[in-house]
Amino acid sequence: MLDDRKGSANQAEGIALALKGKIEIVKKNIVYTCFGSFPNYIRGRTLIGVNRDKSDDITPPWPDLVLSSTRRTVPVARYIRKKSNNKTKIIQLMYPSGGIGLDDMDMIVVPQHDKNKNKQSPKSLVITGAPTKIFADILAKEQKNWMPVFDNLPKPLTAVIIGGAIKNKPWPLDNAEDLAKELKNLHKKIGGSFLITSSRRTGKQAEKIIMNEIKDIPCYTYLWGEKKENPIMGFYACADLIVATADSVSMCSEACGTGKPVLLFIGHDWLTPKHCRFAKSLIEKGYAVDMKQPEAINFRPKAILNDANFIAIKISEISQT
Repeated sequence: MLDDRKGSANQAEGIALALKGKIEIVKKNIVYTCFGSFPNYIRGRTLIGVNRDKSDDITPPWPDLVLSSTRRTVPVARYIRKKSNNKTKIIQLMYPSGGIGLDDMDMIVVPQHDKNKNKQSPKSLVITGAPTKIFADILAKEQKNWMPVFDNLPKPLTAVIIGGAIKNKPWPLDNAEDLAKELKNLHKKIGGSFLITSSRRTGKQAEKIIMNEIKDIPCYTYLWGEKKENPIMGFYACADLIVATADSVSMCSEACGTGKPVLLFIGHDWLTPKHCRFAKSLIEKGYAVDMKQPEAINFRPKAILNDANFIAIKISEISQT
């Protein structure tokens, strides 16, 4: 089940890709009314808050499994389970708000950095980051599509994936200055070109600081607000290495799913404790390296991060019980 939370929808889509050929997938898009913001203890096991005219049909035959992609889809998943006489099994991405509906769930996917003493359950499946749509066959296709666009750029190609402010946590501009200097130093060591993308959260001032500092370095850019095709998958596919700011779990999970060396920019006075835990886990498990480490350019990942495959294996096991 997918709703308007794009980040969560992408995670669910990644799991669906990993399950392709193993389980029949039917996607249901859920659109809400104004009552969709009601807390789940009020919505319960009903379709309260679902715009039935704009949503896909929630009707029999009832599925064997439901993948609930957000906390707001929990009541819909529980409604389906109730209508199926509790035969439908529920896989929930993210711990449900207030623990509402735990008894109805067969598996709850919980990121390691999000887990705490209030979010523990025997049904929890703990993952490192976030499931993504990064798979070898998809990257191969994207490389074929995008490499001609980047052919004239000096090699190696370094993808630079820039995030920025976190909710209630602004991105201090001296972090942008620091990142720009690190990028310039990196280019002095390895040469080549940058494939740069920024986020709405980056902010125009921070973006300007970075781009001004590296103005003499060959670049292909996709900056926030540019009206052209989003090349992010092409960046992942064609880059020789990737620099990523550590403020986005999804973004860093995608980068670490490519098998390319990933250099994390951590900065200071910016990341939340959750993001710090996440960055630390990526480094400790050998998926990425702190960009400021002296030998960062020599880093090679010990493994490829693919939580979607891990979750898909566990879902397949549940489907057979």
